[in-house]
Amino acid sequence: MKQGLQLKMGQQLAMTPQLQQAIKLLQLSTLDLQQEIQNALDENPLLEQEDDSGLEDIKKEQDSSQIDTAEAISKLEFSDDLPVENNWDEAYTPPPTTTISSGRSSFDGEDRVYQGESCTTLQDHLVWQMQLTPFSDTDLLIAANIIDSIDESGYLTSSCESILESLQKDVDDLELDEILAVLKRIQHFDPVGVASRGTKECLQIQLRNLSEDTPWRQEALMILDQHMQLLASRDYRTLARKTKLKEAQLAHIMRLIQSLEPRPGNKIESSQAQYIVPDVYVKKIADQWCVSLNQDCDPNLSINQHYADLCKGKISKADNAFIKGHLQEAKWFIKSLESRNDTLLKVSKCIVEQQQDFFELGDEAMKPMVLNDVAFEVEMHESTISRVTTQKFMHTPRGIYELKFFFSSHVATESGGECSSTAIRALIKKLVASEPNNKPLSDNKMTKLLDDQGIKVARRTVAKYRESLGIPPSNQRKQLI
Repeated sequence: MKQGLQLKMGQQLAMTPQLQQAIKLLQLSTLDLQQEIQNALDENPLLEQEDDSGLEDIKKEQDSSQIDTAEAISKLEFSDDLPVENNWDEAYTPPPTTTISSGRSSFDGEDRVYQGESCTTLQDHLVWQMQLTPFSDTDLLIAANIIDSIDESGYLTSSCESILESLQKDVDDLELDEILAVLKRIQHFDPVGVASRGTKECLQIQLRNLSEDTPWRQEALMILDQHMQLLASRDYRTLARKTKLKEAQLAHIMRLIQSLEPRPGNKIESSQAQYIVPDVYVKKIADQWCVSLNQDCDPNLSINQHYADLCKGKISKADNAFIKGHLQEAKWFIKSLESRNDTLLKVSKCIVEQQQDFFELGDEAMKPMVLNDVAFEVEMHESTISRVTTQKFMHTPRGIYELKFFFSSHVATESGGECSSTAIRALIKKLVASEPNNKPLSDNKMTKLLDDQGIKVARRTVAKYRESLGIPPSNQRKQLI
């Protein structure tokens, strides 16, 4: 085999640093983009954010007004005959103060307001009550272990036997009855029913906590104790036959049971708020839908000319290389940011043009659209459209939507057209909202109703869309009230 040298020519796509930066900025959300811009401003001295000229004018006017006021005050001549206020209390009226009545509890369960104690989680709230309860040292240790075993919904995740086994190493002669006694006291903490070992026990505790003269209280306790399975499956016909109750009486009992809280931890546990900053705004101006970028996406960055001009002077080679390197990075960053904003605006305008019926009529008028449709219109690659629509939000008169919300698959209609899956979900939601409580629509019935509207969809597809909306099946939606 003879060895030799050959020269070949070819093309290869290389991910340059500026291309990598442009792709990175393209897929960032607005909050992440603001952080990235701030990091770039902190690290690159040649990159700066221009101040608003309007703010400078306002500042100049305020400075001039202060100077004029100072000059006017300096020209005033004060007379010794002017009256002087000797009693400051008479001239000054203190603002009204708000006092808390001593009879008011330090915790308001309905408004979730804590007075004097910062409790952010269910465990914090229970520990706070535990500290106010006269427990012995042993009971205090048991209560702390029980509270640690409570999940966010308010249910006890560990058995009393396992809690007993874990505490026997630290406490001598500890018995199961002591664990149960402390558990019973915690179950009557606020919210009532916390630390329950199941839904049945939770609802029973809340019912027993009501006044004895509460209407239908005893009947509700009897149903929970003897017919919990029928109640869970909403088999009201069998439930009425076995309890020998009339439908009207059963409706009152169900109304009482539904007033209870099956997840008591939801009253206290507050999830952290997630803030969404829209990337684009859509408004209807003069019968036309207009799209504009959020100003936070365009922070008006520029090159610091003072540092850039230092390259023209007599400086060392190291300083010259440092300035030129950061100058090139600043130019790349500004260009990548402009490219991101142009792409985002172009894609948003295309989405609004394609989905004008949605903005006019709502979800039911949503048209089927995929990423390739927008990529063809804006003459970009489908992967670019996927990046620019991920974690980007659009503020519309109907609410805030992620850009990917406007993309959906299609289902054929009887007339030969196409219907969006989002529109079908909206129709299913509308059908369920208008169904009778005592006879909810089954998936087969909804399939026939959609077919009457010209939408050809299978029953399993209706079931899939219904489950995606969080709507239970028809047997679980049946109600007597």
